Amino acid sequence: MIQHCFNQAIALIDAANREDPNRETCEGEDWPKELLYSHRMSGMLERYAPDADDAMKLAVRAQHIQRWKSPRSDYPMGRKGYHQWRAALNQFHADTVAGLLAKAGYDEVFIMRVAQTVGKKSLKTNSDTQLLESIATLVFLEHYLLDFANGHPEYTEQKWIDIIRKIWSKITVQAQQFVLDGHIALPDSMVALIRKAIIE
Repeated sequence: MIQHCFNQAIALIDAANREDPNRETCEGEDWPKELLYSHRMSGMLERYAPDADDAMKLAVRAQHIQRWKSPRSDYPMGRKGYHQWRAALNQFHADTVAGLLAKAGYDEVFIMRVAQTVGKKSLKTNSDTQLLESIATLVFLEHYLLDFANGHPEYTEQKWIDIIRKIWSKITVQAQQFVLDGHIALPDSMVALIRKAIIE
């Protein structure tokens, strides 16, 4: 029964993300953007915390579920608008995954745990949320940092050092060590800058 619920939930999450109209190419294959992201998240969890339970596996898979339905452009520009968007986005993700897990047959306690994690509740005290944040950051470093850097050629070295240090501070000590031990494929062009930011 539990395995059936898990398989059904994964299928529902993947089906939801498969609707993404935005596309990304990975190793010659065309993917819906958020479906690819969700698979990268699951892959990173397997590498970093292979003993994670089903609740964490589902939370990680649903981290950006149907993200395109709540675009940044729907909110005012500036820091205040950004924070409004992030709060609404986290709630949207939490509500969406809760509905899918109910369809898959999970009980309210299990659904609440996953929804709170996906909704980034109690980041400082909730170990599930901390793990999700670390996995998301590791995925960003390995798969998305280079594109982000290429999109901001105007940033100075000091600006990048500040950004990398801020990213670094978001993950646990264990996740930091995971990076330092060479388990993340960092962009070659940014390795020296990353080392300068986090070691010097």
